[in-house]
Amino acid sequence: MTHEPVRIAVAINPASSFGAHSAVGMRIVEALADRGVEVTTLVEASAEKLLAATVDAVRATPDVLVAVGGDGLVNLAINALAENQVPLAIVPTGTGNDLARGLGIARQKPDAAAQRILDSLRSGSIRSIDVGVATTSAGERRFGGVVSVGFDARVNARANRMRWPRGRARYVVATLRELAGLRAERMTMAMDSEMTTRDVAFMSVANNRFIGGGMAIAPHARLDDGMLDVVRVDPISRVTLLTFFPRVFAGTHTRLPIVHERRVSEITVSGPKADVFADGENLGALPVSIRVLPRALRVIV
Repeated sequence: MTHEPVRIAVAINPASSFGAHSAVGMRIVEALADRGVEVTTLVEASAEKLLAATVDAVRATPDVLVAVGGDGLVNLAINALAENQVPLAIVPTGTGNDLARGLGIARQKPDAAAQRILDSLRSGSIRSIDVGVATTSAGERRFGGVVSVGFDARVNARANRMRWPRGRARYVVATLRELAGLRAERMTMAMDSEMTTRDVAFMSVANNRFIGGGMAIAPHARLDDGMLDVVRVDPISRVTLLTFFPRVFAGTHTRLPIVHERRVSEITVSGPKADVFADGENLGALPVSIRVLPRALRVIV
C-alpha cells in the first residue's frame, strides 16, 4: 500500500532549554526526510522572525506544522495557526512542556517522535482542543495553556531569566526567590455577566491543567470543554505559601478555603499595572480580557 506524499513544516526554537536541545529539531527534520517527507525547516534568530516565517509556511497548507521546543514555541505555533486547520504536532524539548503534558505527549528520541507524527497523521489521530485569546493594550494573543496574573506571573518572569536549574526545579527556585515580594493586589474581575472586586495573591485563567513544569494549578481544567477555569488565591502569608506550594503539584490546593475556582467562557481582569503571562510569555500588563475559542486547534496526539 502506498501513501500520498507528506509535506511537513518544522519550526525549531534553537534557544529551547537555553540551547540544551538545539540539535533535536534538526534530527527531527532528518528523521522525517529519511521517511520520504517533504520538509520545510523554520529556524530564525528571533521569535518575531520565526512567527512571520511560520505564518508564511502555514499559508502553503502543509499536512502538519511541527513545533520542536517548549511552551513558548508552542504558543508561537498556535498563533501562526490562527484561522487555519493545519494540525499541530508538538515535540517537547523545553523547560516546562506543559501543554504537551496536558495532551499526554511525552519526550521521545527524534526517530520515535518523527514516526509517531507520521503514524498519527496517517491514522487520523488528531484531537481538537480549545484555544484561549488574551487581549491587553499590547494586542491580542492566543494561548493553549494558562494565563497568570500576580505572584505566579512574577515567578514566571524570574524563571524565564534563569539559566539554572532546568525543568520543574527552575520554577521551584524562582518561587522561593520571589517570596520576599509576595503581596496581594486589588483586582476587579468581570466574569461572564458578573463583576466582583477582591484582594488577590495570584490568579490563573486556565485552558490546560498544568503550569510551571507540571504544577496542576487548575486540576479540573479540560482542553476541550469550551470553558476556562479561573483559580483565584486569597491573600496569603509567606509561611502559608511554603505549605501551600507543594500541594499545587498534586492539584490538592483547590481544597483549601483560600482557593476559589470558577468556570467561565470569558473574563476581564483589571487592577494595578501587573504583568500578564500566558504559556510562559509576557503579554503586557493589566487590564486583560480573556475568552475561549472552542475546539479551534487541531493537534496530533
